Amino acid sequence: MKLSRRDVLKFGTALTATVFAGQSSAADIKNEANPKKKANPAPLPKAQGPRVVVVGGGWSGLSVAKYTKLFAPSADVVLVEQKEIFISCPLSNQWLVDKVDLEFLTHDYLKAARNHKYTYFHATVTGADKENSILHTSQGDIPYDHLVLAPGIEYDYSFWTDDVALENRLRQEYPPAFRPGSEHLTLKEKIKNFKEGIFLMTVPGGNYRCLPAPYERACLVADYFKQKKLKAKILLLDENNDIPIKEHGFHTAIDELYKDYIILESSTQIESIDLDQKIVKTEFDEYHFDDASFYPRVRGGKLLEIAGVAKDSIYNRLEGDINVETYEVHGYPNIYISGDARPMGFSKSGNTSLTEGQNVARLIAAKINKQPKPQWTSPITICVSAVSAYPERGIFIHSEYAYDKKTQKFSFATPVTNEIWKGERGIKNAKMIQGWAKSCYQDFFGK
Repeated sequence: MKLSRRDVLKFGTALTATVFAGQSSAADIKNEANPKKKANPAPLPKAQGPRVVVVGGGWSGLSVAKYTKLFAPSADVVLVEQKEIFISCPLSNQWLVDKVDLEFLTHDYLKAARNHKYTYFHATVTGADKENSILHTSQGDIPYDHLVLAPGIEYDYSFWTDDVALENRLRQEYPPAFRPGSEHLTLKEKIKNFKEGIFLMTVPGGNYRCLPAPYERACLVADYFKQKKLKAKILLLDENNDIPIKEHGFHTAIDELYKDYIILESSTQIESIDLDQKIVKTEFDEYHFDDASFYPRVRGGKLLEIAGVAKDSIYNRLEGDINVETYEVHGYPNIYISGDARPMGFSKSGNTSLTEGQNVARLIAAKINKQPKPQWTSPITICVSAVSAYPERGIFIHSEYAYDKKTQKFSFATPVTNEIWKGERGIKNAKMIQGWAKSCYQDFFGK
């Protein structure tokens, strides 16, 4: 089954933006310090209150923009986003196997801005003058009182290779599809056209985007192969010693539903990839594949480096250099980093970013409203994963986080889980998936 021309056109419209990488140079930095640099104002009306600029229209950025305006109505909120259309990464696994259509994942930035009384500004960030509080974009400069950076993730192939040509082929021919857009289109085409053999998928180490998502994807694609009665197997090469979340639910689903379709290899560190021969080598084994989707480790978005606010963290590389209680960049208390680019070990997932965005908005609004600083509040991770699509069955987790001020470390608070996918409980869990997504989309885009 081929993708419709309609789907292709929708994705093409959504992906007209340029990438952040390579936009800042030593010359740019020198010019930022030059007081004679010619002004290049963005085409925005004069701010009618303290201007809060939010960069990144993902789950965190949308949440910060909406709730900052809600909690501080006097604020002039501008959302800077390089894409023209929002496409959700959460629930994209269901789109890959035709359980939801593209309309379900696709939403209107302009509608969100109108409904929540902020400004959507379509542009790409090219630099930041932190000393003078000016954001440089492809459409001009934006002065700000408060700046929120929510660029999400980038892929980090350096754990596998330093060969730029190989990295480019991996990105182009075997994309991970954990950033919404063309990658998903390519992966869906691969799944639809796969007839037999080994379809290789990988699970990275570290705190990658959405811990259960690679296992959910493996289950849903295996279910699709099973329904089609294909002579196909998914080889899931996992860097982790064990499934890091919902392990009971996923293990039992793999063992009982997909024992003939999923081969799970844990503790596998990839040492070399030969795309011509279609061979992956680890320390002890060699694996052949017929098609693949390689999901590497992740790091904070390139925007953090462009803005000069990135550092290595204990969880992942080049994430935000912030005070973990206030989200403020060290040395720049009017700049904040939110969402998947933060250095804390929170889940890099939709509901976590949404609720964290609300917390960051409260911090900014308290400053604008000249109120006491709010106490640190845990983001909330709510995640329902499908283990089959036909029939729909799912597993569930709800968790918050505990913070130790002395050690400045975070840990999971006691989670509420339901990993039973069999019978009525599994069906009820699965029914929550689309309901949860609809409520989130309504939060971002509805009145």
